[in-house]
Amino acid sequence: MAGTKERILQTALRLFAANGYEAVSVSDIAGALHVTKGALYRHYQSKRDIFDSILARMEQRDAEQAKAHDLPEGTRQEMEGAYAAANIDEIIAFSKAMFRYWTQDEFASSFRKMLTLEQFRSDEMGRLYQQYLVSGPLDYLTDLFSAMKLSRPREKAAACYAPMFLLYSVYDGAADRESVTRLLDQCMENVRQTLA
Repeated sequence: MAGTKERILQTALRLFAANGYEAVSVSDIAGALHVTKGALYRHYQSKRDIFDSILARMEQRDAEQAKAHDLPEGTRQEMEGAYAAANIDEIIAFSKAMFRYWTQDEFASSFRKMLTLEQFRSDEMGRLYQQYLVSGPLDYLTDLFSAMKLSRPREKAAACYAPMFLLYSVYDGAADRESVTRLLDQCMENVRQTLA
């Protein structure tokens, strides 16, 4: 059953990324899976239930990414000591890994593309786009740099995150995506030098 539920999530997310959340129906998802709507409803109650499961998965994976790079996965208020203990090398390594995650991991990449498509169609999707791809990462870096006692933490956070944000779009349209990843790596090394 877990395999079927996973296939439903993956297929739905691919459809949402290609066509937008609002444009995809439960019938579309069932059709892409070659199952009946009834079979799909045995696993998820509605399209919204599928979306909520996708969102829960992204929240879990986001926390796992931070933890895997020895960075705090909670808020600064919850984990002040972990924020203060962060260092530039961990942040640069994490930034490079996150770029690869958001561009090369099929689930995360599809989620990013769906939010990009839907951000102007729905207030909720706009908030999620901000949380995952714009103000959320910027605020997280600002909190890290502030806890590390760096001067002008917001400006440094913007300088650190701006190349990633720009290069997401460059990556999606590039014929040579590996060259974009190498460019991001070099940008992050430049950031490391300015922060050191």
